[in-house]
Amino acid sequence: MPPPNPNAVDASAPEDADADQIDFTADQLDYDYDHDVVIATGNVRLYRRSDKLRADKVTWDRKTGQVVAEGNIVIVNPGGDAAYGDRIELTDTLRDGVVQNMLVVLDAGGRIAAKRGYRQDGVITVYDAAYTPCSVTGSDGCPKEPSWKITANKVVYNPNIHRIRYTGARISVFGFATVPMPALSHPVGGVSGSGLLLPDLRYNRTNGVQFALPYFFSFAPNRDLTVTPHIYSSVLPMMEAQYRELNSLGAFQVTAYGTYSRRSDDLLAPITAANSNEAFRGYIDAVGRYQLDPYWSVSGSIRVASDRTFLRRYDISRDDRLRNNLRVERIDEDSYLSINGWAVQTLRLGESQGAQPIALPEIDYRRRLNEGLIGGRIELEVNTLAIGRTNGEDSQRAFASFKWDLRKLTSWGQEITLTAYGRGDLYHASDVASTTVVSYRGDPGFHARAIGALALDMKWPLVGPAFGGIQRITPRFQIVASPRIANLDVPNEDARAVDLEDSNLFALNRFPGYDRWEDSTRFTWGLDYSLYLSGFTVDANVGQSYRLSSRPSILPAGTGLDGRVSDIVGRTVIRFRDFVSLTHRYRLDKDSLAVRRNEIDMTLGSRSTYVSMGYLRLDRNIAPALEDLRDREEARIAGRVQIARFWSVSGSMLIDLTDRKEDPLSTADGFTPVRHRLGIAYEDDCLRLGLTWKQDYETTGDAKRGSSFILSLAFKNLGF
Repeated sequence: MPPPNPNAVDASAPEDADADQIDFTADQLDYDYDHDVVIATGNVRLYRRSDKLRADKVTWDRKTGQVVAEGNIVIVNPGGDAAYGDRIELTDTLRDGVVQNMLVVLDAGGRIAAKRGYRQDGVITVYDAAYTPCSVTGSDGCPKEPSWKITANKVVYNPNIHRIRYTGARISVFGFATVPMPALSHPVGGVSGSGLLLPDLRYNRTNGVQFALPYFFSFAPNRDLTVTPHIYSSVLPMMEAQYRELNSLGAFQVTAYGTYSRRSDDLLAPITAANSNEAFRGYIDAVGRYQLDPYWSVSGSIRVASDRTFLRRYDISRDDRLRNNLRVERIDEDSYLSINGWAVQTLRLGESQGAQPIALPEIDYRRRLNEGLIGGRIELEVNTLAIGRTNGEDSQRAFASFKWDLRKLTSWGQEITLTAYGRGDLYHASDVASTTVVSYRGDPGFHARAIGALALDMKWPLVGPAFGGIQRITPRFQIVASPRIANLDVPNEDARAVDLEDSNLFALNRFPGYDRWEDSTRFTWGLDYSLYLSGFTVDANVGQSYRLSSRPSILPAGTGLDGRVSDIVGRTVIRFRDFVSLTHRYRLDKDSLAVRRNEIDMTLGSRSTYVSMGYLRLDRNIAPALEDLRDREEARIAGRVQIARFWSVSGSMLIDLTDRKEDPLSTADGFTPVRHRLGIAYEDDCLRLGLTWKQDYETTGDAKRGSSFILSLAFKNLGF
């Protein structure tokens, strides 16, 4: 059974006891005048400063200063650690002494059991001992073997430095002893300390068997460095280092990898001596944020790789573009200022690095004014952006805009919003011929542009009882009027991935970004529906728009917005308690009702056992030249099954269902697995153990397709 609660010891402890005085209470007190011995029996409690002792019987020899406690003994130090034993011999300071059959329950978590031990100046030393932070009783309250424990010939616990040191140690997992560790130490109570961390063991076809053993340097509670050598059976070693720091202004973290190996410059062909070379390879990932004062902050993210396959080959990341950003921001209640710099490194096949944009600077200032002359809310914005490329089009942009919103509720319950928007732009572009998509180029030189729009948006929520719950039906209607805009005169950098969705159906401008504006006059109608029952909810919407102008639209064919009548878009979300969640998003062709977008995400189950499925099909029939709007089809599934109290099986799979009929540039054949993983794991209150199998089906340069196996082992509440 668990030891008694040590908090009962100090229930009535005096807070300001004299350093040379022992206060105590007991049911009975006897005094031997001849030998100057005090004998206290029955629920005895002794206090000296913050040291407390409880026992059935305490004998105090006032001549020698020895205190002997017997029966249901617990002694608590100032840090809250409690020591239990059959018989304890202490000095009259209650700090030093010898204990038989000792159990120490640490306030920070964990316990030390030993045949014998002693405490001196607060430091506890025990022999033939065992330590574990794990539970030693089952759910039925009966004793059980802990998931893991450390046994040692000698254990020293120093509460002043929150560290335990072992001599002749051995770690046992599920009762099986592991490799002996003659010298071992680790911190307790959430305090970090320098030393070895848990190793990492994995295998993949490219690098062979990998073994990594991190070493942790703790410079201070707010600064540390982790150095991890990675040893491989098939390639040269790799070194990893991670530095972290937290201070009064903020925090930052820098991670770096480095090795020397053969890499492929031709990413589409197998690696050979003819198309590859030996070179240094590495990666830097740095992120940080500083809050200079309540309004001003500085943040940044730097990610740079030596080549396009390094991250994937060493299983660090699957990102195909690395974004670098430095930002200065000022935010208060009614204004926002951002000064940004962006740079992108591409890791994609066939993309030119020289065509990647460098945005420096991007400045955005916004100001909100409430309750103007006629009411409503006014938003002012000033924005400027300069984009350069080492081998491509350069462009600069600046604009100032004004937006006024007035929201009113009628006596019948309609919500009406009036919007007025105006903007003035100035653009400059050069080297426009390097942009392959003509509609993205713009004309070279300087160009000015004016934008204006008026909008009326009306919602009419109708709420009432239905099916034993509450339902809400909300018809919605919007009118947007905007004069013809000289869109194609200016370059398009940030408004390329346009697509009609339920999220932008009622947007003032359905182009993302600023470089393109949807002009002409249009009507948009829609219907929102919600049903709320006990444990069951339904949220759905559907809508469509109609454009008055008959002139050709600059919106690409297939986006659902190129004709006078748009496609039909909608979304349905169904939830049943925390067990079922289903989201369906769709777009139907306005003429044939063909499904142009079909996206389903569903999750079934609880936190411990669940399955998550997803399906996406984009069949927009957009020209292959628009790489931002390619069609694709994919299915994904992931799940976890709790097969026992602490055991679980999990897995996931991604399948590319795209074929060349859907995307002429696709290399998939209609059913191409991309990757999958399958794992089994054990996790309880203090141990996590897992084995994962990953399969990659694509070869990219020196990152070969094949299997990877990862063995993970983590001792919770244990750091070295």
